[in-house]
Amino acid sequence: MAKRKTLKRNINQICTDLFAECIAMSLYGTDSEKENAESLMHSIIKIESDFISRISHTEPGMTAKAYFKDLITKFKAQITEIADQISIFE
Repeated sequence: MAKRKTLKRNINQICTDLFAECIAMSLYGTDSEKENAESLMHSIIKIESDFISRISHTEPGMTAKAYFKDLITKFKAQITEIADQISIFE
């Protein structure tokens, strides 16, 4: 299991990269792409804050290894979904 600090740093970096892609899409895209980019930016911010807070407070009754494995799997699924939505408009 990775350290919590490293995991938080990785989540922040991934979300920052996706957020930058959304900003570029909103600056250089059409009006519909700008609206879509804004909604994606809101989603990215919510995902980042949700997963960062979940790292600090593990669920009782689960082992730490199982909890973080599940957390990483869910994070990857949500980030992949957002990345797919970004790639549609590029």
